[in-house]
Amino acid sequence: MLVPTTAVALPVLNGSNPSAGPGAGDPREGRAWVPLAKTRAGCVVIIRQLTSTPEVNQRLRELGFVEDQRVKVITLHHNLLCQVCSARLGLSAKLAESILVEVAPTTPRRLAA
Repeated sequence: MLVPTTAVALPVLNGSNPSAGPGAGDPREGRAWVPLAKTRAGCVVIIRQLTSTPEVNQRLRELGFVEDQRVKVITLHHNLLCQVCSARLGLSAKLAESILVEVAPTTPRRLAA
């Protein structure tokens, strides 16, 4: 089954939240938040905060990049390709820097008895 890929080239302006930088995290959970661009290919992450301008954040939310959404990072080259919901979306590295994520905890698989 082929999944259409959409390239997104939204600008990241200087409207980012200064209090939420790399390494910021939710103290209730004890896990650090990192920019989406700093994750590894094949990794599943949870979006925690969008730190771009309100207009860009709104467009990201319309595309499915909402807080608490799980996203799978497919490739990390010059641009980032990820799967959100059932669509694959391409983001610039600069835009991916404005999306703070937390690596999703992995659940151990049980072997059949």
